[in-house]
Amino acid sequence: MIQNLVSILTPFKNTSAYISECISSIIKQTYQNWELLIVDDGSTDDSKAIVTNFANKDIRIRLLDNPGQGIIEALRFALQNSKGQYVTRMDSDDIMPIYKLEHMVNALKQYGDGHIAVGLVKYFSETKVTDGYRDYEQWLNGLTQKGHNFNALYKECVIPSPCWMTSRQDLLRCDAFNPNRYPEDYDLTFRFYKYGLKCIPCDTLWHHWRDYSKRTSKTHVHYDIDYFLDLKLHYFLELHYEPSRPLVIMGAGYKGKLLAKSLLEANITFHWINDNPNKQHKNIYHQSLKSMAIFKTLDRPQSIITLANAKVQNQFETFMNRHNMIAMQDYFFFC
Repeated sequence: MIQNLVSILTPFKNTSAYISECISSIIKQTYQNWELLIVDDGSTDDSKAIVTNFANKDIRIRLLDNPGQGIIEALRFALQNSKGQYVTRMDSDDIMPIYKLEHMVNALKQYGDGHIAVGLVKYFSETKVTDGYRDYEQWLNGLTQKGHNFNALYKECVIPSPCWMTSRQDLLRCDAFNPNRYPEDYDLTFRFYKYGLKCIPCDTLWHHWRDYSKRTSKTHVHYDIDYFLDLKLHYFLELHYEPSRPLVIMGAGYKGKLLAKSLLEANITFHWINDNPNKQHKNIYHQSLKSMAIFKTLDRPQSIITLANAKVQNQFETFMNRHNMIAMQDYFFFC
């Protein structure tokens, strides 16, 4: 049986310590009809020499130089030069289980176009995986097992950047990697949702995700909390906001303040609720913080909840459900 070509998009920059292990895991795949579009984003270490050595031995590995700068332009250039019916992304410091591509293709063949193949991920480290990443792994895998990733879309990126596959036509339909909007993996996730793609449930480990201190997601300004919040607000206003309904912000911590400031700059009015009695009736940005009592006076409000504490989130979710509010329609967790 003829296998469909899979295009693997992999930008790299200064990952010489890990890139050999990454490429070797691709070469060992049980599914062998792939092309690796691996793009150098200005490495100053031995990464490019290592990739060149692999490319000289395997014609499926195509080494490219980023004509621009940054991971988005590298991904865009890789996609432009790819030919596969299916497209996936891989990070140059991570590892694929040998069955990953085969399982992804089989899932897409079973479910058809309009779907995204996603799988379970596991962080690993030469030292110790941080608690934050371990919690994220467990939370993300819980969503993936049921294919309910988009149910928590505004909480955090619900599709891991190096563990998805979709058809070429679906990826192009989402206008992937345009424009240069960071964080790029989260932006693509919102695009998948916007264009109606559905996540295929999976209970199998498909990706080994390396945790180390110099990961781009830990060191680059594009992955600061401000960028995440700006992206969430951008898509909320585009996809879910109903100007005819009252808008409520719940929480006056850092995220709540940043969100309030952005809404004010956009001339969008809102009610600001805080559950801390010590902050209620105070003014921030000339906006008065109100108690939960105001909520009952509003007609069909839309609420953005910015509180990070999991216990408090559960309390608010119970409160919303008790008032017949529907998640991803009437209330949204920006946490």
